[in-house]
This record gives sequence, structure tokens and C-alpha cells, in this order.
Amino acid sequence: MEFQRELVVLFDTLQVRYYGVIIVVAMLIAATVATNLVKRDGRDPDHVWGTLTWAIIPGIIGARLWFVLFPPISLVDAGITRSWFFNNITDLDQGPLAVWSGGLSIFGAVIGGMIGGYIYMRRNKLDLAPWLDVAGVALPLAQAIGRFANFVNQELYGTPTTLPWGIPIDQAHRVGIYRNTVKYPVAGPTATKFHPLFAYEALWNIIAFFVLLRIYRNHRDKLRPGDVFLLYVAQYSFIRFLLEFIRVETSIAGGVNTSQAITGLAFFLAVGMLWLRIQTDPRRQKSSNEATDTEDEEDESPETQTA
Repeated sequence: MEFQRELVVLFDTLQVRYYGVIIVVAMLIAATVATNLVKRDGRDPDHVWGTLTWAIIPGIIGARLWFVLFPPISLVDAGITRSWFFNNITDLDQGPLAVWSGGLSIFGAVIGGMIGGYIYMRRNKLDLAPWLDVAGVALPLAQAIGRFANFVNQELYGTPTTLPWGIPIDQAHRVGIYRNTVKYPVAGPTATKFHPLFAYEALWNIIAFFVLLRIYRNHRDKLRPGDVFLLYVAQYSFIRFLLEFIRVETSIAGGVNTSQAITGLAFFLAVGMLWLRIQTDPRRQKSSNEATDTEDEEDESPETQTA
């Protein structure tokens, strides 16, 4: 067994990539957390594994499809555009079917996985919103663990920085102007360091996981089913939008950063839906009516009439 930076080679033939191993571990840990949450609510935990099973294939398809539709600028500069992908479907080295060559998007993975999960929920006649809340708690944990796969592949890094936690990036994994090793040295005391965006996002997701977990456990009775998931969408959209400002490997369509456009829209939609759901919550209206009735009773008291 030979350990390398990006993969494990077994018997000189079988390659097990660290990226895939980390992603699988992330999914299993997050699913285990979701199972424990479901058990506490008295629901069948087998539905968590059933949903995950149905979500895996659509998630991979969605992740790859999003990458093909919105390729990063490094591929576009190399002539590998959206049209190139569609014209080279049978290319098993870099074509759209070559998932093993790299190129998966978190946006497509979440959308594809949700479609698969939704089909499973409908087939089993389950109420979607409460299960989305469980996903909203578990997903940040999966994302936090999964982001360390980006470290293994030396991807998802930001612009150069002099901060002490900056990381070096090999020339082979650099894109754009940062391939210039004269201006951006690779080795030595003046070696260029880059923002570890994967670590920033992982740290944020860990914090988000614990915050959402606390909300789910202690304050869910004050929320409507689906609110925790909307909180998940809002918080992730917020941090991803900000990190895109210093990310070097972006996807541009029509001069617009597609990730920022999607996350910006998702943030406002999630926050808007939360606000609307709070304003139209029957419990809130009932509480408001009870408060009004109490004030009316106080106005009609003998002391008030004497005054």
C-alpha cells in the first residue's frame, strides 16, 4: 500500500482517492447525527438512511452537471467551456462523464440530493418540512468535514495573504496569474501563501452546526416546520457570498460570479420566507389576539371606570 498526497494505491491497480473517502465519511457522520435527532423525536431512523441512499446518485449527477454548466475560469481559459463539454461527451479524460477527473459542485450536489430525497419522501408519504429541518442541522457538519477533501486536492483557496495561517499551493494546482512563480514564488522564505478558504468555510460550518443543533433541540417549539432548514440556507448563502470575493477559482457567466448570484438570491429568499412565515404564524396571531383581549379587559376594570 502506497500513500500519496491525493490517493491510496492498492496493489498498483486500485486507486482509492482521499477526496472520495473524506466525502463518504462526511456523509456517514452527518447521517448518524441525523439518525440520533430523528430517534429523539420518536420517528423511524431508517428513513434517514433511505433518504441518503436515494440522494447519493442524483447528488453526484447534480454536482457534475452544475460543474459542466458553470465551469470555473481556469477551464474556460484553457478552452474547456460548456459547449466543449457537450461536444465531447465521450471524452473519458475530461468530458462531462469523467467524474473521476474532478469537478463537482456543492450547489448541484445539494439540489440533486434534495430531488432524490424528495422522491423518497413522497414514495413513503412523509411530511417533508420536519425532515428538511433535520437535514438543515446535519448538512453543515457534512460540509465542514467534506471541505478538508479540498485541502487534500489543494483546491478552494483564496487570494495571496501574509496572514500566519496562509497555506502554500503547488504550481500544478494554481490557476490564472498565480501560475507565475517569479511573481508568486512556490518555495523559499518568500513563498506565496494563500487564504485557506476551505478552512474558513469548514470553521463557519462547524459553528453553524452547533448553533442550528441548539436551535433544533431547544427552540424548535417556537418555530414552524421548515424554519431550521431556511436558517441553514440563509447562513450558508451568507458566508459563501462573502468568501467568493477572495476566491480565485470562480465560475463566471455573463460577467457575473454565478456562485455569488445564486447565494445572494438564496439568502434573500430564505430570509424573506422566514419573515413571512413568522408574520403569518397562527401562534403569533393567537398570542397577539390574547394580548389585545387582556388590554381590553384592563380598560374595562372598575378602577379604570372610576378614574
